[in-house]
Amino acid sequence: MLLTVCSYGLAVKQCNFCSAACMFYKLKRSSWILLPIYNKEMMCPGRPGQSGKPTCPSAFRQIIMPHFSTLTLCISATSFAVSQLLFHVGSPWSSTLLTCGFRKLNAKQRIEWNSRTVSTFHALVVGCFCLYILVYDDAVNADPVWGDPFLVKFNVAITSGYLISDLLLIIFYWKAIGDKYFVTHHLAALYAYYYVLGEGMLPYFGNFRLLAEFSTPFVNQRWFLEVLGYPKHTLPNMLNGIMMTIVFFIVRIAVIPVYYSRVFSTFGTEAFDRLGRGAQCAWIISSVSLDVMNVMWMIRITKGCYKVLYHTDWSWRKTQKNGKLE
Repeated sequence: MLLTVCSYGLAVKQCNFCSAACMFYKLKRSSWILLPIYNKEMMCPGRPGQSGKPTCPSAFRQIIMPHFSTLTLCISATSFAVSQLLFHVGSPWSSTLLTCGFRKLNAKQRIEWNSRTVSTFHALVVGCFCLYILVYDDAVNADPVWGDPFLVKFNVAITSGYLISDLLLIIFYWKAIGDKYFVTHHLAALYAYYYVLGEGMLPYFGNFRLLAEFSTPFVNQRWFLEVLGYPKHTLPNMLNGIMMTIVFFIVRIAVIPVYYSRVFSTFGTEAFDRLGRGAQCAWIISSVSLDVMNVMWMIRITKGCYKVLYHTDWSWRKTQKNGKLE
């Protein structure tokens, strides 16, 4: 029986003793040629007299991971390991030295504290690298759909390793930091990054989305100040709130016209047609959905910032009127 896996251009022929992996090369629209793959890695002994046939597991490895390079996998694994090390060792050690308030936190708060510390570190690293690529990577900027994705893959691989690490921590410490939204977000992000890491598609747009990470440190800092007991109307909280609102607007809202102008510029081009219907739909739908959520979050953040500033101004006017501080 011949099983054809069209999406990867592979065919596997089943027999009684072992499997033979073959690759299809399309020469014309109406004709296909079947070429067997012979290499040492895929050989299996088979039965006597039939050695040298490819093994089925090797064929499946090519089907499952056809385009992931060893470097990409190593970067993701390193990012995963560093994220775990920071969570379990780096964050508790540094936080104890930097603030005495960390010792007063309960177990659940410490877990979330460490998680947000890793999140902040990841956001700064990936955000800066993302900005560098947008400014200096001419290949990606010239061809946003199929440009050389080497640097982008490097950056996205770091993010993928972090997301897998954070996803496992969320599941393991579900009672402390469990959140269905974050699980959905991480899985959706990993699915989207597959197109960049596995297929080399849309490097410019995949990297552009990582600009949003610049707002993460301010969001996390807001939680840090809150759990340490800083009132909302203290100067550190107010300054962080203002910066969070401004940065969130710049990296998530103000860039929307720039992003979609590049998206629309690809419509009807050969590069866009090469993506295929599945990748096109996944790209457009995920982009629109993400920006709808960003606009909703921006509205909530703006309202919160306005309430804090309005309350502060109102308190100041009341103090001046009554001649005393209440």
